[in-house]
Amino acid sequence: MLTQKQKVTLDIVKQYIQTMGYAPTTQEIAKQLGIRSRGVVHRYLKALEAAGYIRLQAHQKRNIRLCTLAQNQDFNPALEAEIPLLGSIAAGAPIEAIAQQQTLNLAQLFLGPGRYALRIKGDSMIDEGIFHEDIIICQHAHTATAGQIVVALIDHQEATLKRIQFEAPDTIILQPANTAYAPQRYESARIQIQGIFIGLLRGLTR
Repeated sequence: MLTQKQKVTLDIVKQYIQTMGYAPTTQEIAKQLGIRSRGVVHRYLKALEAAGYIRLQAHQKRNIRLCTLAQNQDFNPALEAEIPLLGSIAAGAPIEAIAQQQTLNLAQLFLGPGRYALRIKGDSMIDEGIFHEDIIICQHAHTATAGQIVVALIDHQEATLKRIQFEAPDTIILQPANTAYAPQRYESARIQIQGIFIGLLRGLTR
């Protein structure tokens, strides 16, 4: 069981990461605790690590990573699925390569409550950069706003990925992103929204 100070320290870490997008230093935690000793903060952090709430990464200044337990049993991915973001690269005119010490958190991009993946079959969304065999990430939803790319179930039988539009008084338009395909118009009652397109992965093997 955590002590009161350990609980406060954990709350400070969680709030800081949620607000800033990266972990606080021991000095920043000490300031919010109203103490001067970073050694005391380090002991609190080691206790939180031993209890399974955080993971401390060696040789890093902002070295705190939240573990799933720290989310109070609500799904919020631990900040552990990270890869280095080393800088930028030109896809047009050459630019100067600048090294950066950042990470890209895949968990925050693709994981979360209600997220799921689908493999694309077909080419009706190629002008949106969504190609055959791409894997798309979707957010489960029953409603959508005009212009969103959605997973739509037609007549309880066929699911399709299209950009949705609404036409008065009771018509839904499923708009492809390929000039070879015509927009599809349906009575609203025939369409069930099953998800909102979030992003995609490409180049993964089956």
